[in-house]
Amino acid sequence: MVWSAIELSLWVAGVATLLNLLLGGSLAYLLARRDFAGKGLLEALLTLPMVLPPTVVGYYLLVLLGRHSAIGTALESWFGIRLIFTIEGAIIAAMVVTFPLVLKPARAAFEAVDPQLVQAAKVLGLSNFAVFCRISLPLAWRGILAGLMLAFARAMGEFGATLMLAGSIPGKTQTLSIAIYEAVQAGDQHSANALVMVTSGLCIALLLLAQWLTRRSSAASRS
Repeated sequence: MVWSAIELSLWVAGVATLLNLLLGGSLAYLLARRDFAGKGLLEALLTLPMVLPPTVVGYYLLVLLGRHSAIGTALESWFGIRLIFTIEGAIIAAMVVTFPLVLKPARAAFEAVDPQLVQAAKVLGLSNFAVFCRISLPLAWRGILAGLMLAFARAMGEFGATLMLAGSIPGKTQTLSIAIYEAVQAGDQHSANALVMVTSGLCIALLLLAQWLTRRSSAASRS
């Protein structure tokens, strides 16, 4: 059970973090560089999972993606995809809960890039995509990476939303945090201790690395 939960948690956290890099990074750049109507409301909605209890987030996902919802019905009837009690559901739950942890640092990192450098690159004839790849991203990558590691660590320990949407199926949807809960409930102290030590050690290492990258990013932006 221990190794199965560890492997599953690493997979769920890794895929969720990768998806958040693509989606969160794109939206962070948009929020940092563009002004548009409803920007404040959009940002509030995107960061809502940070302040809502995970079980509430899981309930929203269950209502939105369940078999009796419009999205859930369409996915099952058109593509044969079911998200409830599946590893895909666990990935979506982890992705939604950790999304603000990628969005916020990424936006701050993009906003720290000197606008004069961006403007100078555009004057020299670079396209917006080239400016992003050659100016903004190289200067912001440390802040983005720090957010990604925080999101990965949080995804490793995600419990409430995952349990609501994916359930607790050993070897299929039972992640580390859920396995710890089940082990404690069953009185299996040995497995609980092993899972807790693995989770704590990995999260501490990621947090220390994220702090180091954040300090490097702040120093680079001041220089």
